[in-house]
Amino acid sequence: MSLFRRPAPRPTPEAKPVTRSASAFWTDGPGRLATRAVQILAVLAVVAIFVWGMTQLSLVIIPVMIALILASAIHPVLSWVRGKGVPSILATWLALIAIIVVLSGLVFLIVQAVRSQWSELFDSAAEGIDQLRDFVLGLPFSITDEQIQDATDAVTDFLTSAQFGSGAIAGVSATASFITGLVLMVVVLFFFMKDGPRIWEFLLRPFEGVAYERGKRIGTKAVDTLGGYVRGTATVAAVDAIGIGVGLAILQVPLALPLAVIVFVLAFIPIVGATLAGVLAALVALVANGPVVALIVIAIVVGVNQLEGNFLQPIVMGRSLRLHALVILLALTAGTIVGGIVGAVLAVPITAVAWGIVKVWNGPNEPARPARQKRAETV
Repeated sequence: MSLFRRPAPRPTPEAKPVTRSASAFWTDGPGRLATRAVQILAVLAVVAIFVWGMTQLSLVIIPVMIALILASAIHPVLSWVRGKGVPSILATWLALIAIIVVLSGLVFLIVQAVRSQWSELFDSAAEGIDQLRDFVLGLPFSITDEQIQDATDAVTDFLTSAQFGSGAIAGVSATASFITGLVLMVVVLFFFMKDGPRIWEFLLRPFEGVAYERGKRIGTKAVDTLGGYVRGTATVAAVDAIGIGVGLAILQVPLALPLAVIVFVLAFIPIVGATLAGVLAALVALVANGPVVALIVIAIVVGVNQLEGNFLQPIVMGRSLRLHALVILLALTAGTIVGGIVGAVLAVPITAVAWGIVKVWNGPNEPARPARQKRAETV
């Protein structure tokens, strides 16, 4: 009987539960998305802390930035003077004295040109706004006086708000802070012109190899971009002021000289500055010479702006320094919110430097991979 006994069935092994390692949760689609989200949040946190630190240390950051911009603008002249055999310390002192004299002279001329006629200029602009309001109320469109007043109040509140004018108002009202920042700027400017390359080499000490070469490219590109931007903007601003000032003088518009000075100053704020100066000139012409001359003034301002955008900037500043209008507007908005009027002036050159750094990240003419053109971008 035992020969025909069936063997006992072997126990089947129990199925082990399928488990995933912890790393597997971060390699699938949702895991990669979560990783990117955490990285983006970390970058935004660092940027927020950096911006907050800049606002808290504006008394230091703004003078250092202005000194860096001025040193970059004067760098070619300083290098040329040193190349002629002039000792470095003497060349630095000569350049510093020249900058102080030129800037002081410009400020003195601007104040003298505008101070005696500022109240008249303000009254003319206010009267021009009133005439425009009366003209708009006479249109067949359904626009009430209350709507116009609300819009005027909104613009006035914005122009006098802390976001728009905090930098300038604080610099004018707090005399001690202004003088401290001015002295700091002069001292930092002196050392930037005297030991700028040596300071940058000291900052690059932790880096070697590819990272060191990248740092050298970044420093050179930043100085070239800032210097070219300042020199080009000053040239364009002078041409704008001369062109519009001559046009106003030919049309016998009063206050032509202070209006030309305002055009020169506001030209350092791209897009927005030229528009504001043109509106102010048109308002004065409307009050003093009538609507026909005001329209001619607007045509002159538009023509000068077109000449600037299509001819002067590509030649004087170069294609490499040009930024898209949308980028400029976003930079101006962010700079105004962070630093007021001073932030608006510094926002565009800082943005140009950032884009220049991206363009030389992997080589002299090799942008960073995300910014590299990978296909024909035609629309």
